[in-house]
Amino acid sequence: MALRFAYNTNGVSNHRFEDALALIADSGYDGVALTLDHHHFDPFAPDFERRTEQLAARLERLGLGLVVETGARFLLDPRQKHEPTLITPDEAGRARRLEFLKRAVDVCATCRGEAVSFWAGVPRPGVTEAAAWPWLVDGVARLAEYAAAHSVVLAMEPEPGMLVETVDAWRRLQARVPGVRLALDVGHLLVTQERKPAEAVREFAAVLGTVALEDMKRGVHEHLPFGEGDVDVPSVLRELTRAGYDRLVCVELSRDAHRAHELVPQALEWLRERLPAGAEVAA
Repeated sequence: MALRFAYNTNGVSNHRFEDALALIADSGYDGVALTLDHHHFDPFAPDFERRTEQLAARLERLGLGLVVETGARFLLDPRQKHEPTLITPDEAGRARRLEFLKRAVDVCATCRGEAVSFWAGVPRPGVTEAAAWPWLVDGVARLAEYAAAHSVVLAMEPEPGMLVETVDAWRRLQARVPGVRLALDVGHLLVTQERKPAEAVREFAAVLGTVALEDMKRGVHEHLPFGEGDVDVPSVLRELTRAGYDRLVCVELSRDAHRAHELVPQALEWLRERLPAGAEVAA
């Protein structure tokens, strides 16, 4: 089974959207992990349906598959990073986040994407787990119902510092909302130090909705170019190959947009050179 790689647009944020897609395609990637944002396909700008159809056509021309990412920092609130979330105390805020996530599902459906990746959010001061979990389960259940109606794969990403920050916390959510797959960011496993990345791939292969890949130092949540951290990337590639994983593996270098013109092609070259013996890369 050939591994297929994508690049996250949060790592090409200094490029115009059209130029970012062209750079990713011309560098040889099989897909794009599209972080919906004010400058890269704003889901709240006018003519949403028409623009989504145009995006689908452009992705097809470029030969790019799609994973929709929803981690934009200030799209919903220009003064509070990542807010509101599905665990925001304000009901209107939670509804705003849910509306955004449903639009992400719409984009994925129209563009025939592979998955929508999302996270839980950071509990605000004074918000207990006992209060936050029912809000999360309710919002994810509503979103999962919407995604299923549109034949879209929904994947929750454990994120360090958030309510769901470990794969075990994801298991807790998945037990309540069975339709939600795992969006596994392998670097996050070095931050939480709950499992070795390759072991997590082996353990959760059957329920992976999407995979994000980068380097990262142990205990430090900072996305790094390959070779600059402690992630054993070749072992991750080996386990993905053994599992027959055929979805996009998404490179996420959000801190390096200023040198995307170099890192986008370099990252793919680095990965191809470290594929396990006998493995293939999708043409």
